[in-house]
Amino acid sequence: MKRYGIIILVALVIMVSCLVTGCGSTETKNEEMSLKIGLMPAVDSAPILLAEKNGYFKNLGLDVELQIFNNAQDRQSALQTQTIDGAITDLIAVAVNVDGGFDIKATTMTNGVFPVLSKEGAENKREIKVGMMEVSVTNFLIDEWLGDKVTIEKVYINDIPARLAAIGSGQLDMGLFPEPMASMGELNGLKKNTYQTEGEVCPDVMVFTGKALNEKEEAVKLFHEAYNRAVDELNKNPQAARDILMEKIPNLKPEIKDKIILPEYTEVSLPDDPYIDRIIQWTSEVMKKDLKVSASDLVERKFAEQ
Repeated sequence: MKRYGIIILVALVIMVSCLVTGCGSTETKNEEMSLKIGLMPAVDSAPILLAEKNGYFKNLGLDVELQIFNNAQDRQSALQTQTIDGAITDLIAVAVNVDGGFDIKATTMTNGVFPVLSKEGAENKREIKVGMMEVSVTNFLIDEWLGDKVTIEKVYINDIPARLAAIGSGQLDMGLFPEPMASMGELNGLKKNTYQTEGEVCPDVMVFTGKALNEKEEAVKLFHEAYNRAVDELNKNPQAARDILMEKIPNLKPEIKDKIILPEYTEVSLPDDPYIDRIIQWTSEVMKKDLKVSASDLVERKFAEQ
């Protein structure tokens, strides 16, 4: 009888433990299907913001938590400390990080837009002073668009408000800014020009940490499926991109809504190796350091090929 009582007691303890912990397997399964994603206040965040709002992630069994970062340093810190699983960044940053030993890979391009803001008449100068971040997509694109046309003096200002103020005061002729921040500058009297050409590849990418790719592969796969669904919706209804950006990105003035330059959103894909090699070479030259990485070190192509 005493032995029977002990068996019942053990069974009760196990039952209570299951209720508290979910018996382990359920909690593990939920964790494997959850993702924390870092975004920037830019137009290439629209597909992810829309997928979250319209329930595309939840319909696939995903629990996706989004966080918008106001600067690249905070986003990078969150990636490196594993407090987020993935983020929108750019191939220049990926090359630098992978060369530095950080386990991270790009899984798809995203569609950023980087207008040039300037004072009136600056585009007619043969020598221009341009504000940008040093090892960044803004520096790369200025070289791509204007490097063989004018003499460029590069001024490195990481803070976007400070860069905008320097153009407004005449200390700089131009600066590159992501949309919709570029439209905020236009609203303040700066001239907005675009230099993008048809078919041009944007260096912006979605990345995931090696830990997330190894431990949450199914979740990452489904994330890209939801992303494609949102891209399809945005291309059918471009106004949805403006609506979601204005709703989710803080501190945007309503007057810029129709001024925002939208990209053509593309489904999950990655640039070819020669383009990535060119970015690695450019980054090596800017850093004055031979990066010991190849195109295959920077990307995971299986999600684009599925």
